[in-house]
Formats: sequence, C-alpha cells, structure tokens
Amino acid sequence: MKTGMTIGIANDLPLAVEALRRVIALRPEHRVLWVAANGEEAVDFCAAQTPDVVLMDLIMPKLDGVEATRRIMARTPCPILIVTSSVGANTWRVYEAMGAGALDAVDTPTLAGRGIGESAQLMLQKIDQIGRLMERPPTPRQTAAAPLQPDARRLVAIGASAGGPAALATVLGSLPAGFAAPIVIVQHVDAVFADGMAQWLDGQTPLTVRTIREGEPPAAGVALLAATNDHLLMTQNGALHYTPDPVELPYRPSVDVFFQSVVEHWPGDALGVLLTGMGRDGAIGLKAMRAKGYETIAQDQASSAVYGMPKAAAALGAASKILPLGSIADRLAAFARR
Repeated sequence: MKTGMTIGIANDLPLAVEALRRVIALRPEHRVLWVAANGEEAVDFCAAQTPDVVLMDLIMPKLDGVEATRRIMARTPCPILIVTSSVGANTWRVYEAMGAGALDAVDTPTLAGRGIGESAQLMLQKIDQIGRLMERPPTPRQTAAAPLQPDARRLVAIGASAGGPAALATVLGSLPAGFAAPIVIVQHVDAVFADGMAQWLDGQTPLTVRTIREGEPPAAGVALLAATNDHLLMTQNGALHYTPDPVELPYRPSVDVFFQSVVEHWPGDALGVLLTGMGRDGAIGLKAMRAKGYETIAQDQASSAVYGMPKAAAALGAASKILPLGSIADRLAAFARR
C-alpha cells in the first residue's frame, strides 16, 4: 500500500487549481491540505499546517513562487515542487526557486483531453519521488576497490540538493581563475535542467562549468556537473560513468554513490564538500571520505537554505570542518595550492 501525502497548493488561477486537484484525486492516498491563492498565504499556511509537499506556482500576487519558497525554507522547511505553466519558458526563475530550496519543477497539468496526460503523470511521479526522498535511503552497495594509479591528482567532489544552485554559484564564483584542481558536482536535479544549470553556473565563475560526458575523466580547472537521472561513478581507470544501479536509491544522482566511488577509485588526494540539501544523501559517503583521510567540509546551518544533508553529515562526524558558505571557496583554493 502506498503512503499517502498531504499536499499544499499555491496557485492563484482557479482553473490550474482544479487541474491539480483532479490529478491528485487520481491517487486516493494523497490529500490536499490547503490551497493558497498567493505566495503570502502559502508562507502563512505552511507555518500553520506544514504539508508533506507544496505544489508552488512561480507567478502569483503579493509574493512570487521564488520568494515564497525562500520564506518557507527559512520558517518551516518542507519539500517544494515548482508547478508552472511552462518550465521551458521560465527556466531562469526555476533555477532561482531551486536556489531558494525547491526540489524540482514540472509543467502544470491541463484538463484538456481524455484520461491522464503526460504532464499529469509526470507530476505524480515527481510527488512520489519526493515522498521517497523523505525516507531514509538504504546504504549504497560497495564495489571492489581499485589499485591506485601513478598519475594521482587532487579532486574536489561536491554534493548538493535543495538550495544547491545558489550555494554552488557562491562557491564557484569565489574561486580564483587559476584554480587547477578538477571539480565534480553531484546536484539533485532532473536531467532536463542539467545543461541549463551548467550554463548558468558557467556565467557565475571564472572556471569552465559544463555537464559530464559519459566516460570522460575529471579535468583540471573545469567544474563538471552530473547530467542524467542515473547515478555518477568514478571508475577504476578514473573515468566518470553513469549507471542506473543501485536502482533502489531515491536520490538520483546520489551523492553517496559518487563519494563512495571516489574513496574506492580515485588515486590521489581529494576533498569532499556537502552543501545545503533536504534529506540525508551524501552523509555516509562523506564519512567514508573522511575515514580515508581526505579533508571533508559540511556547510553550516546558518548559511544553508535547507539544513538536511549537512546536518546528517555533522551528526555522523563525517565533516572535518563545518563552515559557512562564504568560507568554503578559500578552503578549496588552499587545497588546490597544497
């Protein structure tokens, strides 16, 4: 039996609200907790009755979806799914909302046509995925350790989720142009947003930022972003590889899976960073990195949009340093110079 979720709707258009209600009604286990007609109401309703997930429109009176997301995350954090008339036409606003703490985005379902449309099906899938994200994920399976390679280099491995785009922009934007260490980033983001997010981040930093191509190695002075809904692995020969396994993990791509593979296969020194995010992904992997002797950093509570993943890392003793967002780039620069 599927676990039901309470859902808050923030949308000022009655037709859109009706479409959302009808789609949610296709899953009897789910329940609409409240409907807010503007961003200000959404913030207040979340404080009074925090739902399992908020379906947040971007364009609303009083407060738009980005600012409402930011205030909800500051007062009563909960999972937020952006539901907007056209994700493609509002790409930059979607990134802003993700930077403020939203987990994902989907087009608003329409009432036209027979049966359940593709956009409705996708929205229900995203709600299900968010439900799984809130559960404790199983420990990633271990793979065989690889021998060290002679051409060892330094590697910076970064994991992030809700609030991650803005945090990544701050960290990468503060790095010097001559930063030489390779950077690999695993951000919880749907594959459809990955290329656009890499382009957006590329404009925030003197480094090159782009998505990862299957089978390529990390590159000095380049920040590479995982770009599919599969997991990212470091392989025995130092190449970056996408894989659907382990299939049972709800976090896709999983920070834990990548961090564990760095421990097993990266031949040189590494530094692990866990930024803002909802849930617990990355804490176990960061712990494994610290156990191997790597420097590990978790973002502090005050500067995190969502203090979930770094909090789990701190609780596990996975971070050798807990730092405010503004201090992390200096540590990365010192590591690259070492």
